Amino acid sequence: MIRAAHHERWILPVSLGAAWLLAIAPLPPAAVWLWPNWPALVVTYWGLETGRLLGLRLVFGLGLTLDLLRGGLLGQHALRLTILAFLIGQFRHRIRFHETLTQALAVLALLLNDRFIELLILLARGRGWPPAAFWLAPLAGALVWPWVFLVLDRWRDRSRARTAR
Repeated sequence: MIRAAHHERWILPVSLGAAWLLAIAPLPPAAVWLWPNWPALVVTYWGLETGRLLGLRLVFGLGLTLDLLRGGLLGQHALRLTILAFLIGQFRHRIRFHETLTQALAVLALLLNDRFIELLILLARGRGWPPAAFWLAPLAGALVWPWVFLVLDRWRDRSRARTAR
């Protein structure tokens, strides 16, 4: 029983670690625009499923680690993930109990908002307007959302079943 409870505590950090690894994975130039924002998807899952387990300070800190790992503007990912977590906290009860495919539409809106914030940061830094492909990653994220939700939810269910034994 202790081992199962110990296993359950590791689901959150392992899933976040996997998302961070996917975020820093080297990609061919053609795939960069289609790569979902994995940290945003995992933060969305945990925000919807556990409420305030991921506090805004923790999410901000996780975003700073992503900024350091990716070598970009310090605070960019921290700001974007914190805004995402805040929005999830505000709309959690409206999104959580919908079917997974309906949730995917809400996730698309959240990811488009995240992309819009990134666009504002790019424009503020004088980087100019990105290509149209810039908007494909949120669509890719919404398309993979059902699988992200399913994998993480099954992982949690198995952990709970082990704990109940």
